[in-house]
Amino acid sequence: MCGRLKLLEDVAALKQELGIQWDNLLDYEPRYNVAPAAPVPVLGNRAGARSLEWMRWGLIPSWATDERNLYATFNVDADAIVSKPVFRGAWKAGRRCLVIAEGFYEWRKTDKQPFFVSLASKQPMLLAGLWDEWKPKNGTATRSCTIITTEANTRIAQIHDRMPVIMAKDDWAAWLGEDTATDPLSLLKPFPADQMTMWPVDKRISNVKNEDRHLAEPIKLPLPARP
Repeated sequence: MCGRLKLLEDVAALKQELGIQWDNLLDYEPRYNVAPAAPVPVLGNRAGARSLEWMRWGLIPSWATDERNLYATFNVDADAIVSKPVFRGAWKAGRRCLVIAEGFYEWRKTDKQPFFVSLASKQPMLLAGLWDEWKPKNGTATRSCTIITTEANTRIAQIHDRMPVIMAKDDWAAWLGEDTATDPLSLLKPFPADQMTMWPVDKRISNVKNEDRHLAEPIKLPLPARP
């Protein structure tokens, strides 16, 4: 799964790497505890050009009659994007995107201990996603996205059986539809475990009202009790 994100604190390097304008993200500020329904920075390709914008995290399909009372759509299993009606339209329309983050939080299933997960290289993490646009009868259109998940690699499997699809830089173009020689479904696989790192963090992260840079700092876990 992927239910909380930490956004990048320093976007200068990524701006240069992407080579595109950040005009739509002029109000960008680092966030340390981003939950579903909040805006997230998303990289996409529109009319042959890469673009960046804020999108609501939690996909609202274009055919929805109401933005409320939807199923949880902030994540979707890789094997369900073609079949589930909520996501199928976005997939068929080629509305693939990359959600930009520094890392994500995951809770260990056995004891609900949260961990922060990032790339060992400390590079930005670009997560495979789908986006859609929903327009109410009277009002402004809302663009929203979901993050695609796959089976966990050996590192993440220590705490959870699912993980978000992290897209390697060499695969960005194929996922965004710029390189049509690659089947995008073939890219939905676990990221190499040896290129990732994770550590336990304070349980304050579980409360979405908490928002500070210390949330992602490592903590020492108590030793297990002796039998």
